[in-house]
Amino acid sequence: MTKFQRLSTFTLVLALALAALPAAAAAAGSAGVVNINSASSEQLQLLPRVGPSVAERVIAFRKENGQFKSAEDLMLVTGIGEKTFALIKPHIALSGETTLAEKVRVPRAAKSEDGNR
Repeated sequence: MTKFQRLSTFTLVLALALAALPAAAAAAGSAGVVNINSASSEQLQLLPRVGPSVAERVIAFRKENGQFKSAEDLMLVTGIGEKTFALIKPHIALSGETTLAEKVRVPRAAKSEDGNR
């Protein structure tokens, strides 16, 4: 193989590897989702800041009002406000299977010097 052919082959392999990086990063960043229209209480509790009582309220809301039409409808459930919704939004789906396998942990905000967050 000539020096030019080796350099061309190396460049091609490098370009292909770099093209695959965004897809690999996206797959690594998406640990799974919870389908809020079919998830059990245990599955809903995998979401950040969702415990047994909020999970049961989601299920009760779903039984009373039917399936969620949009992700934002989840904020109609008592206990899920804008801040909690912002944390769980990347981890929820309206259809498909629940693929989230473990509890999503979110670090708490650090306290400032005056004792407030």
